[in-house]
Amino acid sequence: QVQLVESGGGLVQAGGSLRLSCAASGRSFSRYDMGWFRQAPGKEREFVARSWNGNTYYADSVKGRFTISRDNARNSVYLQMNNLKPEDTAIYYCNADDMGYRYWGQGTQVTVSS
Repeated sequence: QVQLVESGGGLVQAGGSLRLSCAASGRSFSRYDMGWFRQAPGKEREFVARSWNGNTYYADSVKGRFTISRDNARNSVYLQMNNLKPEDTAIYYCNADDMGYRYWGQGTQVTVSS
């Protein structure tokens, strides 16, 4: 069982920055496929970024603005979000995939005002 706790959301003006953090439980964090997803009101949850096996992946909508990173010693993954846009407003969820078992955090709200 993996527990995930996100933090760092908030209200920011367009063009601003936020850094989300996700702390994970479990003994094998370094092997987890870690990701960030988001869900805007009235929309389905969508992929944002992923960190796995030394590689990172991004949705086209956030490439060049968002950066995912991880600290395996701290069992944590981060999402640095720069040049935020109103369309980035959503609840952001941390996700861990441990050999096919998927776990979700409770989410953290990000609101970008225009």
